[in-house]
Amino acid sequence: MKILIQNGRVIDPASGLDQSADVAIAAGCIVAVGPAPADFSPNRVIDAKGCIVAPGLVDLAARLREPGQEHAGMLESEMAAAVAGGVTSLVCPPDTEPVLDEPGLVEMLRYRAEKLHQARVLPLGALTVGLKGDVLTEMGQLTAAGCVGFSQAEVPIPSTQVLQRALQYASTFGYAVWLRPQELHLGKGVAASGPLATRMGLSGVSVAAETIALHTIFELVRATQARVHLCRISSAAGVALVRQAKAEGLPVTADVSINSLHLTDADMGYFDSRARLTPVLRQQRDRDALRAGLADGTLDVLVSDHTPVDADAKALPFAEAEPGATGMELLWSLALKWGQESGLALPQVLSRITADPARVLGASLGTLQDSVGRLAVGGAADVCVLSDQGHWPVTAEVLRSQGKSTPFSGYELPGRVLATVVGGHVAFEAAKA
Repeated sequence: MKILIQNGRVIDPASGLDQSADVAIAAGCIVAVGPAPADFSPNRVIDAKGCIVAPGLVDLAARLREPGQEHAGMLESEMAAAVAGGVTSLVCPPDTEPVLDEPGLVEMLRYRAEKLHQARVLPLGALTVGLKGDVLTEMGQLTAAGCVGFSQAEVPIPSTQVLQRALQYASTFGYAVWLRPQELHLGKGVAASGPLATRMGLSGVSVAAETIALHTIFELVRATQARVHLCRISSAAGVALVRQAKAEGLPVTADVSINSLHLTDADMGYFDSRARLTPVLRQQRDRDALRAGLADGTLDVLVSDHTPVDADAKALPFAEAEPGATGMELLWSLALKWGQESGLALPQVLSRITADPARVLGASLGTLQDSVGRLAVGGAADVCVLSDQGHWPVTAEVLRSQGKSTPFSGYELPGRVLATVVGGHVAFEAAKA
């Protein structure tokens, strides 16, 4: 299949390209950015006039709910949601059922995903067997099976000694460890500690739950020089600590979720379970610091934190409802909204969801390292066509994810994904208005 995407504004943050140009695709690869070869005869032409042509989005936090939690999301539905959101590569955490702690499970997930011919799935392997925090997994075997890093998902390791050993081992072999900073005993609440949680009678999660964990992680990184990616920073104090660690030269990167970037604890409303999230929504000063940290590069990446939850699990009292929200289909619109409200240029906004997450993944991408998150001639044709004009309503009917719960339900969000190409295959095209 030969595809020509023409007349668009081509933005490739990785190379600094921002100009009106065509993108020619053949045999699954990009053959030209600019004038197509003289002998190029496309089977398909996509007119991107007035639109942005960008690398496919890269989402570093997306639960697919398979294996084991198909009631919340099927692989087919969540992969359809990914390409509808412009996401061509996604990282999924290991907290499936069973946990991704054996090579066979990882290979099965990757095989199932590849058969769908939609987004590329990049699994994280479990850092410890069963995520129990006791015994380290066989990281070498999991890496060979296709894991791009190792994580405990939402399960803190109780023993600092085990975490130290994990980082030592990962550092020795060049593996990346992905950790969400949350102290085990202080992080068991359901809302951010503060006046609102107190008035609502909800158990609180203090900022110290994040900062204590960060201090511990940074001390261990100093000792081991392990490469650590910090998942979903949620507080102003957390942003400040990450900034200090980077200034010191520690090998750490960090991300923030679309939920924490736009919402605060006030969005819980009257016990609205759609705002029951992990990490918890914090105060406005935290949200403002997260926005500033993402803009100045302290936080490297914006993620959807896509966690589809079925309706029954949300139809419970706030404290008993399952945390999580659908997000992949909102990633571009909420990135654009942040950029517009912060006065940022489109290349900087796009970088946080394309080139920067690809940089975090780095060598773990293997042969895709020069393709994911960028428009490279000769590289895999992962491309999306985006609009930054107009608004669309977030409703259950328009979401392709099996999970319909999102705190942004009812919002009118800017921008749309018009088409998504994965490996030279048109995986999604929006219906014409």
